[in-house]
Parts: sequence; C-alpha cells; structure tokens
Amino acid sequence: MKSILAEFKAIFRNRKLLIPIVAVLFIPIMYSGMFLWAFWDPYGQLSDLPVAVVNNDNGAEFNGESLEVGSDLIENLKDSDQFDFHFVERGEAYKNLERQEYYLLVEIPENFSENAATLLEDQPKKLELKYVPNEGFNFLSSQIGENAIKEIKASLSKSVTETYAETMFDKIQEMGDGFKTASDNAGELNNGAMDLSKGAKELKENLLVLAEKNVEFNNGLADARNGAADLASGSSKVSAGLTQLIEKYQLLDEGAVKSKNGISELAAGIDESAAGIQEIEKGADNAVSKTATIHSGVETINAKLAELNTGAQSAHTGAQELNAGLSALQSQLQPLLESLPEEQKTALQGALIKLNKGSQELATGTESLSAGASQLEEKTGQLADGIGALNQGQIKIHNGVIALQKGMQKLDEGSDQLITGQNELVKNFGLLNEKLAEAGQGSVEVATGASKLNTGLNELYGGSTKLANGSEKAADGSSELVDGTNKLSDGTTEFNNQLQDASQEANSVDANDDTYDMLASPVGVDKKEINNVPNYGTGFTPYFLSLSLFVGALVVTMVYSLKEPADKPSSGIQWFLGKYAVLASVGIIQAVLACSILLIGLDLQVENIPLFYLFAIVTSLTYFAIIQTLVTILADPGRFIAIIILILQLTTSGGTFPLELIPSALQPIHALLPMSYAVAGFKAVISTGDFAFMWQNLRVLASFLVVFLIITVLFLTVLFKKKYGKLAEEM
Repeated sequence: MKSILAEFKAIFRNRKLLIPIVAVLFIPIMYSGMFLWAFWDPYGQLSDLPVAVVNNDNGAEFNGESLEVGSDLIENLKDSDQFDFHFVERGEAYKNLERQEYYLLVEIPENFSENAATLLEDQPKKLELKYVPNEGFNFLSSQIGENAIKEIKASLSKSVTETYAETMFDKIQEMGDGFKTASDNAGELNNGAMDLSKGAKELKENLLVLAEKNVEFNNGLADARNGAADLASGSSKVSAGLTQLIEKYQLLDEGAVKSKNGISELAAGIDESAAGIQEIEKGADNAVSKTATIHSGVETINAKLAELNTGAQSAHTGAQELNAGLSALQSQLQPLLESLPEEQKTALQGALIKLNKGSQELATGTESLSAGASQLEEKTGQLADGIGALNQGQIKIHNGVIALQKGMQKLDEGSDQLITGQNELVKNFGLLNEKLAEAGQGSVEVATGASKLNTGLNELYGGSTKLANGSEKAADGSSELVDGTNKLSDGTTEFNNQLQDASQEANSVDANDDTYDMLASPVGVDKKEINNVPNYGTGFTPYFLSLSLFVGALVVTMVYSLKEPADKPSSGIQWFLGKYAVLASVGIIQAVLACSILLIGLDLQVENIPLFYLFAIVTSLTYFAIIQTLVTILADPGRFIAIIILILQLTTSGGTFPLELIPSALQPIHALLPMSYAVAGFKAVISTGDFAFMWQNLRVLASFLVVFLIITVLFLTVLFKKKYGKLAEEM
C-alpha cells in the first residue's frame, strides 16, 4: 500500500509527469473517437462525391420506334442522389478527371442504343458502359464507384430486358396469328387431299373396269385371230383348187358348180368377217378415246400433286425456320433461366421444351407430308407414262384394224368378182379358158389378203395383250395411289390439328407490364438481417476501440517509468503493486472515457451498456499487463516488441477483413494475440448480443492478464532481491 501511495504522490507532485499522463488518458478517445467519427457513415455522403457522365449515344430504331437508351439512363441519373453527377462533354470530362476534379467517369458509347436494337439479329451485341476511375486519386472511391456501376448496370439491364420481353411476347403473338393462318390454309389443303383421295378411289374403280374389259376384248380378238388363220388356210385351198381346175380341165363343169357354191359361202364368210372387223374397229376406237381421257385425268392429278408437293415443301421450310428460331430463343433465354429460382426455372424450361417439341413435331409432320407428296407425284407420273404407252398401243391396234377392214373390203370386192366370174363361167363355159387365169389370179389375191388379215390380227392380239397388261398395272398403281392419298389426307389432318394447337398455345400468352417486369427482374432479394449493423462506424468500433486501448497503454510507457519505483519498495510484490496500480487506473479511465465518448458523442448503440464498459476495462487492463511485462523486463526493446505485436494484431485480429481472406501464413497468429479476442468480444456485446461468446473471450483476455501479471511479479521479485537484497540484510 505504501508503494502505491508513493507512486501516485510522485505523479501529482511532478507536473511534467502529471500533464503527459493526463494527456495520455485521451489517446484512446483520439484513436477510436476521431477515426470512428470520420468514417461513421461514409456512404451517407456519396451524394457529395463528384462523378462525370458523358453521353455519346446516337440512338437507334427498334421495331419502328425510336430507342434512346443513353438519354433514358441520363434522365434516371439526374433523378438519382447516389453521386454528385456532372453531365459534361467527353473532352472536358477526361481533362477534369486527370485534374482530380472528378473521382470517376462514366461514358455511354455512340453505339449504346444501336447495340440494344440487335436483339433479333443473328449476332446480337451487348451494351457496354465505359467506367473510368482515377484510382491514384482515391482507390476506395473507385471501389465504391464500381459497386455503383453494378447497380446502374442492373437497373439498365432490367429496363432493356423489359423492352426485349415486350418485343418477344409481341413476336409470340405474331407467331400465334401466323399459326392460325397456316392452320386455315392447312384446312384447305386437307380438304383438297380428301377430294384427291376420293378421286383416286374412283380412278381405281374405273381402271379395274377397264382391265376387265381389256381382258374380254383380248379373248374376243384371240377368236378373231383363229378365224383369220382358218381364212388364210381356206384361201390357200381355193388357190390349190383352181390349180387342179386348170389341170383337170375335163372336170371343169362339175368343179365350176362346186366352186360357185364354195365361192358363195366364201363371200358370206367374208361379209361376216367384215362385220366383225367393223365391231372390232368401233371397240378399238372407243378404247383409244377412253384411254386418252384417263391419261389426261392422270396428268391433271400429277400437276395438282406437284403443286401439293411445293406447298408441303414450303410448309416444311417454314416449320424448320420456326424450330430454329425457337432454339435460338431458348439459347438466349438460357442465361436468364439459370438465374431464376428452381421452381420458376423448371416451369419456364418446361414451357420452352413443350414449345420446342411442338415445333419439332411440326417440322417432322411437314417433312413426312413433303416426302409422301413427292412419292405420290412420282407414282402418278409413272401411271401417266403407262397409260400413254397403252394409248399408243391402242392407236396402233386401231390403225391395224382399219387396214384389216380395207383388206376385207378388197377381199369382199374380189369375192363378188369371183362370183360374177363363176356365174359367167357356168353360163359361158366357152370363156372358161380366158377367165380361168383371172380366177387363178383372184385366188392368189384372196390368199394374200387372208395372210395379211392373219398377220394384222396377230399384231392386234399382241397390242391387246399389252393393253391388258398395262391396264392391270394401271389398276395396281391406282391401289398405291389410293393408299398414298389416304396417307396424305391423314397427314394433312394431323398437320391441321397441330397448327390449331400451336395457334391456341401462342395466343394464350397474355403479357402485361407485370410480365415484362418479372422477366426482366425474375429474382428479388428479401434481405433480413440478423444482428443488424447500422453503419460503418458501428462495424469498425470493435477494431478501432481495441486498437486505441492498446495504443493508449503503449503511449503511457513513454511518459511514465514502469521500472524505477518512486520510493524504495518493501518487496517485489509491493514494487509491482505500486506500478500496476497507476497503470490500471490509467487503463480504467481510458476505457471509461472512450466508451462514454462513443455512447454519448457518436450515439453508439450496444446490446448491453454495463457489459460494454466491463469488457473495455478488462481489455485495457490486459493490454497494460502485457506491455508492462515487456517494457519492465526489456525496456525500449520491449516497446519495440509491443509495436510488432500491435502490427500483427492489426492484420490478424479480424477487425476489418474476415480472417479467411488474409494470407494463410498469418492466420495461425490470430489465436495467439489478445486483440483477436478483444475484437470478437466487442462484436458480441455491441452487435450480436451473444453474451456467452463475450464471456468466453473475456475469460481468454483474463488468462492473458493473469499470466503477464505473474510474469511481472516474478521478475520484480527477482530484481528486488538483486537490487535491494543486500541493503535489507545490512539493515
């Protein structure tokens, strides 16, 4: 007790010592109070920070309307109090930025609106804002400006995206109208396909009838060919008989009578053959006419199918372009979808997948329609060629029948002449020799005509056979035509239904300003703080208060001797108590003054005021105990070590940046230094209200306090024995 009183008396009797110690009491106030006052709420003064804005935007045209994104941004900045914006020309802005009249410069380029209007182009361009900070003038202002630019960018992106969204939904509405028009046209196409299917069925039925009639005609022609063969054989026999007549002149009379009868029968047969050939000629002419009609109808169908094929290919091309457009839209929306909440992202992706799937099915259906129309066009072309060949064969048959008919006429005329001659032969037997040569010549002509008739009928039979085969192939082809037209009708029906569904889906999209706003800014942030820190000053108080108390303790050692006693102590413990009593008093006063200035002068809000004072006092006493030990034992080197400890604590205490952000080599030092626990405890008592955590850190500081007090006591006890031990023994 004596040593304590001696120390205080020495201080109060010595003004040169008292005044510095009293001044030192305010060191923590100067550190914590001034620093925190200066940086209490710097973001609240951003409206005084000069920032230059240059607008070079030339504007653009988008969907027939003027687009002035740069001017819109300038108007928004004029209404903003975020910074002290100065809207100047480019040259003036850069010159004054170099002169440090502006901290930041924001430049809107000439193509700003032009790039915004490239949304629907093959290679859209991004909008680029030019941000130029003068980091050498003030680095923190450039960091603050960078965060502000991010906010401007987000606001601008939202505005531009709303414009894009409105355009996109307008295009969807136009697409819905296009689908409806396509659906109406597809309905007409479907009706035409159904009519074509009916016509193909009727064509098939008529071709089957034609095939049956051609078979009947071929069978009748076979009989006619056999008759012609018999006729040729009979005419040969007539010629042979006439030869015998000439040889056996003596049997002329009997033979003449018989010849007359035979010639009469021959004339009757020729007349009958001529009548049959006339019937054949009528049938062949009718067949040629019918086949020509069929050939014309098939060519008409083929032309219509060519038009159908062209329409189907156009529909397929449109479907592919639609599919490509939807794929591009999905690619452009993908970055936006990734930023959505999972539920919204899933819903939007599902809608886009359905739309893409529908367009792919549309492309597939139109492709099938085009392929079917091409195959059908090819089949009808082959059918037209076959019917054309059939028609040519029938024409040849018809010409052959006409030639045969002419031959039969000559034959008939010859038979009439033969009858006349035979009558004359009978009446005028004397003229037999003269006429016999004529009869022989006539029989040769008859044989020749019969031979030609036989040959013509053989050719006619061959053509008829080809006609029958061709009609059968035409009937078979008509079956394929019916199948193809049925598939075509089914395809156009499905195509029409899908277009109607697509039109309904597209027209069901009813976008408004809320829709555009949601698409432009789909994610909102609901900030709910825990342990709210209202400003920078409150956040930095644990760090600056801990720092000021350590500096205050260190400065005391520069004006007050921690080793030399004011009076001879009676023991090492008394020596310690005398010195630490002064230091503890100064430390307590410093802590109380600093806390009071913060609470009253800066209106610092804490969770518990008594615990705030208590923790500050324990922290100050701990710092004084550590510094007392270092300076008492090592003198000036101890102060140097204390400064090194202070430097290490400034970087590793976690008072500014999180511990994880400092170099890994420094992180282990964090747990070895007292300021780490002082900062953590102040955070608990000021902001979080986690008093259990505060008491935990208080116990650690108390452990530092006790350990260094014991070390000082032991050192002074040993020093006392060395310095005052012999004097005590002598006394």
